[in-house]
Amino acid sequence: MRRSFKFLLRPTVKQAAALAACLEDHRQLYNAALEHRRTAYAKAGVSVGYGDQSAELKHIRGDDPDGQGRWSFSSQQATLRRLDKAFGAFFARVKAGRTPGFPRFKGRGWFDTVEWPKDGDGCRWDSQPEHRSATFVRLQGVGHVRVHQHRAVRGRVKTIAVKREGSRWYVVLSCDDVPADLLSATGAVGGIDMGVASLVTTSDGGQVANPRHFAATAGRLADAQRDLARKRRGSRRRRKAVARVAMLHAKVRRQRLDHAHKAALALVHAYDVIVHEDLRITNMTRSGSGTVQAPGRNVAAKSGLNRSILDAGWGVFLTILSHKAESAGRKLIAVNPAGTSRTCSRCGHCVAENRVTQAAFACAACGHAAHADVNAAINILRAGLALRQAAQAA
Repeated sequence: MRRSFKFLLRPTVKQAAALAACLEDHRQLYNAALEHRRTAYAKAGVSVGYGDQSAELKHIRGDDPDGQGRWSFSSQQATLRRLDKAFGAFFARVKAGRTPGFPRFKGRGWFDTVEWPKDGDGCRWDSQPEHRSATFVRLQGVGHVRVHQHRAVRGRVKTIAVKREGSRWYVVLSCDDVPADLLSATGAVGGIDMGVASLVTTSDGGQVANPRHFAATAGRLADAQRDLARKRRGSRRRRKAVARVAMLHAKVRRQRLDHAHKAALALVHAYDVIVHEDLRITNMTRSGSGTVQAPGRNVAAKSGLNRSILDAGWGVFLTILSHKAESAGRKLIAVNPAGTSRTCSRCGHCVAENRVTQAAFACAACGHAAHADVNAAINILRAGLALRQAAQAA
């Protein structure tokens, strides 16, 4: 399996400045390559690809030895591949008839990662193994940077990336051949219903709380954003205000990730088979404002619901659950969520009136009463087991 390991970097002041310069030069390379493609097609109708731009890197580095020439050639190729992937995704969206979204120039706050595609080519993980008390990663043009390694790295390090998040720097290792941590069988199966009141409700009645991390930080974040709005653009005080807003958002993100990891791990330890809803979160959180000609209804309520769904972090949780289930040898099944919250888990009667309130379910046909989320989780489990049985029969 391939897995990623993310560690906090502890650069010196000089190394932090070098990392910032590396990120800036790669951003400029990305923007220059994008401008090259746009101009070539607009002026001469010529499509420029990755191969053409990679061949020009040697001349670019030779003309700017103190700028682009001081960084790894491979990392610059990875930046050009990143642009090429953006164009590939753009043409795929055009072909599929979706909103194209042409690749954009990257501002200073929109380019935060540099990748080295091979360990040992311009970078080296654990570059000073003689220092047993600390771990270092060597980056060309930066030096040996200390790493806060809080867990062991498993498998073979394939690629190394450096990412800036606010004022912090992280190293991200992508490793191949990571061994699976198979868990012993429990014999239990479970369905889970995603919600806002509770993040997860299981088919056997268990619930995982939704901490609402963003809502808890909303007051401090609003104060920080109002303070930012009063600062003059380009000033030092504005940069500090921007950093404070970014710090608050980063803290919420880390809290959400931590909670999702713990909740997913508990489910993986409890069940051999986990069935969940195949949610289209992007569609569920789409704005309800509509257009000028056809404005939406209950826009404020829809906006609040969207915010609550995003704060719960369903997408993050399901992604982490998928990774942990694969590593543990558990089976994860996604089912169509249509009708699961309105169908009686006892008799199968499905009408909207069965859902009395957000938390209460009462079947209009047989009178079965239960917690609405538990009832939905049972329906989700049955649908998943039916899919599994059909797949085994085939």
